[in-house]
Amino acid sequence: MSKTSLLSGSSAPRRLPWYVRPAARTWTCAPPPAEVREFHAGLPGYAPTALTELPSLAAELGVGRVFVKDESARLGLPAFKALGASWAIHRVLARRTDGHPVRLVTATDGNHGRAVARMARLFGQRAQVFVPRGVHPGAVTAIEDEGADVVLVPGSYDEAVRRAAETAAAGSDSVLVQDTGWPGYERIPAWIVEGYSTLFAEIDEQLGAGAPGLVVVPAGVGSLAQAAVTHHRSRRDGAAATALLSVEPVTAACVLASLGRGEPVGVPTGTTTMAGLNCGTVSSLAWPLLRDGLDAAVAVTDADSAGAARDLAAAGVSSGPCGAASLAGARAALTGAGAAGRRRALAVGSDSTVVLLSTEGTAANPHAQEEQR
Repeated sequence: MSKTSLLSGSSAPRRLPWYVRPAARTWTCAPPPAEVREFHAGLPGYAPTALTELPSLAAELGVGRVFVKDESARLGLPAFKALGASWAIHRVLARRTDGHPVRLVTATDGNHGRAVARMARLFGQRAQVFVPRGVHPGAVTAIEDEGADVVLVPGSYDEAVRRAAETAAAGSDSVLVQDTGWPGYERIPAWIVEGYSTLFAEIDEQLGAGAPGLVVVPAGVGSLAQAAVTHHRSRRDGAAATALLSVEPVTAACVLASLGRGEPVGVPTGTTTMAGLNCGTVSSLAWPLLRDGLDAAVAVTDADSAGAARDLAAAGVSSGPCGAASLAGARAALTGAGAAGRRRALAVGSDSTVVLLSTEGTAANPHAQEEQR
């Protein structure tokens, strides 16, 4: 079921891109591997990231409690991506028996590539990172500073992924470590998604008993949203089912478009400050779980995300445009024209607990730092 409604803006109403499927909360799947959390706990610098309660947002959104999972300091990096990169690289290296160094190849909009480069260095390997147009030069420099060989691609993210895959396939000492899957390339993306499970295990422990009523997840190719679905649709603790809402830029809403069509569709991408979400093709690995396990999807503008980032900063949470998309998406879904119907579809009421995933800090995205100056 798809639905489009109106969202009131400061000047004139605009269309709210919106998809909803309440039946998702009855769907179930297998859980992620239990050993992922133990692996991460053994990495240098591991500690659970903060889950910060913001009562002012709960009042604004008309819910009982709002928590922000703050990924601005994850394993020494300003974004959550190190969880997936570290577990996947660990699994890749464990399968190699010759002991020879390997070149880890990937494409990135910023955070994933930096995480692969950092973990390659940690494990004594080399990294080559393909970066598409539109990524801020500061983000490129951060990847280079991790010791990676950076290749600039004068094309889209999808083109950078294609170039990275071709390069990895041509080298006997190379392995592609990409956080999106396609037919024939699914094992390593699956490991990356498994790595993200630690984030959700931490939230469970930090919240204590029960489960949140709504979790809001920024979506690029859909891998983190896939991890959210896997975690919450595999719970067997008797807690009420959690509603899951994905958020994307209006200029790159491939998950939303695919859900609306009922099949994966590519979308042309434009320019957005939400650089890590500027993806035009949903991961084929993520797609079946998003189709069956996501309750809703919404798309927001750069202005929506920037306003949310400013409000989070005022509340003491460092959040870049991608991370702040969660708050922007929650506002779009739970407030404004047509909100009553959207809230009913998500089963969100005045006593609900909402968790917003802030997937990056301002240090991860130079656009965020420029907006603050």
